[in-house]
Amino acid sequence: MSAVLPTLRQLQYLKLLAEHASFSRAAEAAHVSQPALSAGVQELEKILGAPVVERTRGNIQLTAVGAEAVRRGEDVLARTEDLVEAARNAGKPLSGRFRLGVIPTVAPFLLPARLPGVKAAWPALRLFIREDLTPRLIAGLKSGQLDAAVIALPYSAPGIDHARIGDDEIMAAAPAGHPLAGTGPIPAGSLKAEDLILLEDGHCLRDHALAAFGIEPPRGEDVFAATSLHTLVQMVSAGLGVSFLPEMAVRAGLADLPGVVVRPITARAPRREIVVAWRAGSSRSAEARLLADALRQD
Repeated sequence: MSAVLPTLRQLQYLKLLAEHASFSRAAEAAHVSQPALSAGVQELEKILGAPVVERTRGNIQLTAVGAEAVRRGEDVLARTEDLVEAARNAGKPLSGRFRLGVIPTVAPFLLPARLPGVKAAWPALRLFIREDLTPRLIAGLKSGQLDAAVIALPYSAPGIDHARIGDDEIMAAAPAGHPLAGTGPIPAGSLKAEDLILLEDGHCLRDHALAAFGIEPPRGEDVFAATSLHTLVQMVSAGLGVSFLPEMAVRAGLADLPGVVVRPITARAPRREIVVAWRAGSSRSAEARLLADALRQD
């Protein structure tokens, strides 16, 4: 006799409960009544033979069994959504809904130049863009919330495949009059951590640039950390320090401000590789590769 297995709906209920930490909000997201969602979760607990949530007043928390069920269930749900999308769009690549994540240090410089061509080539494509940091985009790929994401390598992400868009040189931006505001590549060893103003922790560009120089990330609450490249350039323009910029941002005119001098970092300039990434085994991998071709830099 075969074992009774959880249903997709029960797994979906638990996933929504984990996301919203509330039976009422999870039920609303699932478009069902709260009693129906509660009954589904209780049935899942009977099937698993263990509680999946701890119910205390005003607080919903997953048990260890519940957290593991969500982790495994996300993959099952993502693959099921892949199946539905693949069936709907069989023989029609890049049509229908496609959810694309993009890191903030790429989105404003790559997408405006490339997306008009993508729209023209695939008019049936409904592209939904989410801008976020790499770790959250990777989590979105694995949970099935995203179909693909534009990220920068190197970045360790097991279970993720990718297709190359192109290389992006990392450059230095210094205030006019600063000792580093000269011409030609910056000599090795001339950049110090105390001179730097950087993006906040979590931006891969920050990690790539510091690694290229062998500089330990500055620590402490006194370190200025910007949320965007636009803020960084304004700070450099004000003479407050030296920073790093991607070449694509420089080409887009981001550094065209008074008092900002952009220089190559070394003769062998550090680069990051821009790629389209997707969950290994996704039914939309062929479409992600097509999208990478369309976004590829000249």
